[in-house]
Amino acid sequence: MPEFTSRRGLLFGTAAVGAGVLLSGCTSNEPDDEPASNDQPAASDTPGKEVTIGFAGPQADHGWLNAINENAKSRAENYEDVTLEITEGSNDTAAQIGQVQTLINKKVDVLVVLPADGKALTQVGLQAMRAGIPVVNLDRIFDSPQAYRCWIGGDNYGMGLNAGHYIGERLKDKENARVIELAGVDSLELTRQRTQGFDDALKNYPNIKKVARQAADFTVESGQAKMAQMLQAQSQFDALWNHDDDQGVGALRAIEQAGRDGFLMVGGAGALSAFEAIKQDNGVLKATVLYPPTMAASAIDLARALGQGKGVGGLAEFEIPASMTLYSAVVDKENVDQYMPTGFK
Repeated sequence: MPEFTSRRGLLFGTAAVGAGVLLSGCTSNEPDDEPASNDQPAASDTPGKEVTIGFAGPQADHGWLNAINENAKSRAENYEDVTLEITEGSNDTAAQIGQVQTLINKKVDVLVVLPADGKALTQVGLQAMRAGIPVVNLDRIFDSPQAYRCWIGGDNYGMGLNAGHYIGERLKDKENARVIELAGVDSLELTRQRTQGFDDALKNYPNIKKVARQAADFTVESGQAKMAQMLQAQSQFDALWNHDDDQGVGALRAIEQAGRDGFLMVGGAGALSAFEAIKQDNGVLKATVLYPPTMAASAIDLARALGQGKGVGGLAEFEIPASMTLYSAVVDKENVDQYMPTGFK
């Protein structure tokens, strides 16, 4: 995974290239000076108070989840004052609860938790907060805001919205345009949010109709199987919105095997393979909408700032924000080189 060099800045806008800039900032060069209103004490790259961060995430059985772990490790290694206690990771909620409780018992300074199930892990988040250990809730949100000090994560609705607008702008002059959707796991709220964003965007383009939708469960195998079914059922369409670049690998195999083209495809998440295909520009995949795993690097930045009692560089407030929603940028051939270093395998 790429190194995240620090620059003074703020994580708003394009998250994938901004994850390393969250907390670069500095206090006054003169210790006795009173800080100006726009130069509050903020976490900096200079080693400070030592912080032990406990990190608990689900099992890395998906390219994006593996990238989450790698981003957290890589970011922690950049700081001399950070010790990272990382769990093995599990999709079993009972096992993950036990892992978080172990970190609580170790009295880590801050916890970063990406729960396999936000609702199921809420109680252990509350347990940590009541023990005086601030929690950075990563992506899948706990049921109660009392279970975390800060939430940072992606914008699922925004993914669908931006994918829909990208497709809409390219088909707005085509009469009776037809689009199809390859979704993720329908039992997950995030999948429903991505679909809702996409549908809402298409309302701006009355010439476009969504004619088919299949859920492909975020796996390569299911992506290939479900895409093959849609290709058989739809003899003609103009665009495909695929929720996830991992399952998109399978979708692209099915498209190639069927010898189909004549439509554009937009993916989701930001896999390196998707970036490479977009850059080559010799197939149907023309863009992908980010759901950046760099959020894990930013979560480490936030946890370090919490442990040191610092704020965020670029903000006037003394405290870090209560929540941060990352922007789902669209990556196409015009800007793919900028994002290539952030692509996950």
